[in-house]
Amino acid sequence: MLVSPAKLKPWQQGWRLLVAALLGAFAWLAVASQLPEGFEDARTEWLLFGDPVLGLGCLIASLWRRKYPLSIATGVVIASAVSATAGGAALLVLGSLATRRRPLETTFIGLACVATAAITEGLYPRGSDPDPWWLSISFVVLITGIVVAIGAAIGARREELQSLRERAESAEREQVARAAEARIVERHRIAREMHDVLAHRVSLVAMQAGVLGHRTDLPPEQVSLLARGIADGAHQALEELREVLGVLRASPGGLEPPQPSLANLPALVADARALGVDVEYLPESVGTPPDLLARTVYRIVQEGLTNAGKHAPGAKVRVTVAGGEGEGLRVTVRDSGAARGEAPPPSAGFGLLGLSERVELAGGELDRHADPDGGFVLTAWLPWPAREGSE
Repeated sequence: MLVSPAKLKPWQQGWRLLVAALLGAFAWLAVASQLPEGFEDARTEWLLFGDPVLGLGCLIASLWRRKYPLSIATGVVIASAVSATAGGAALLVLGSLATRRRPLETTFIGLACVATAAITEGLYPRGSDPDPWWLSISFVVLITGIVVAIGAAIGARREELQSLRERAESAEREQVARAAEARIVERHRIAREMHDVLAHRVSLVAMQAGVLGHRTDLPPEQVSLLARGIADGAHQALEELREVLGVLRASPGGLEPPQPSLANLPALVADARALGVDVEYLPESVGTPPDLLARTVYRIVQEGLTNAGKHAPGAKVRVTVAGGEGEGLRVTVRDSGAARGEAPPPSAGFGLLGLSERVELAGGELDRHADPDGGFVLTAWLPWPAREGSE
């Protein structure tokens, strides 16, 4: 992985150039100190004037080493063959190239540094007792290896930091995506809850209001009963809406209102009967299912009674819940068809869709179809796995 180096700050650029200049000055002093006494020729003049100027030019050129790494490194290393002062700049560009972790280019420039150092070694005359050539070359090889190793370590550290930075950014993006997904899921859950809570109650209220509007021959006692039922139903709808809104306003750790279960089915059927729906409830002993399963059964019956009241006024409705642990639960809501020709109240059309999602989340199957003998049948099967150790 090649990591594009970030732009250096002025102080970072400055201390690198300063170290390179000091190394170049040290190399120049080492060469100058070994000149024979009284020796003067063109090479001496070059060492005194041309060598430092060329070294300064190489330092200036190294400012562009990060933009043109291979070109600048090649030029500076070639120039260091005739300038001891440029040796510092050559080591700087070599180390910069090594940070990019390109083995072929780094090896080429490293060997070029050793070769140019050998050329520089024989360029200027030496006084008595010069160091062996192999010792000087070994020193150059050692310094070159150290610079390459430091550069490679810096490059590896940059790659590691870049990888950590990318991981952090990726984790942050994933966290944002998960939070957005969680908000969407929660909105869908709240929407289903509001529909389940209010649609049943409001539909029955609308059905009673429709009876009052179409039946002008009802005795005053029945009119009063229906009106009282409408008022009670509207009041209960407002109370249930207040509970749902309370959940929305609560803190994330707040408690939700109690959720319905199988024990609430008789009350649900009784409410439907009080509002004029002819319901027959045939419960069986099914035990105590898990909360999610019990709540799903309740919502299935609630939606079935709501649809029967809206679309089949005057029909006889039969509700059955059968099954048990290990075999699952089967819920059936069957109506005999509309007995009166009344227009149904307005419907959003999301009741059965939301119910299908609930059943799928519980791992069950939902079926709805018209009965050949008349009416409509809503059937659901929900899995209830046996617990370990139970028979």
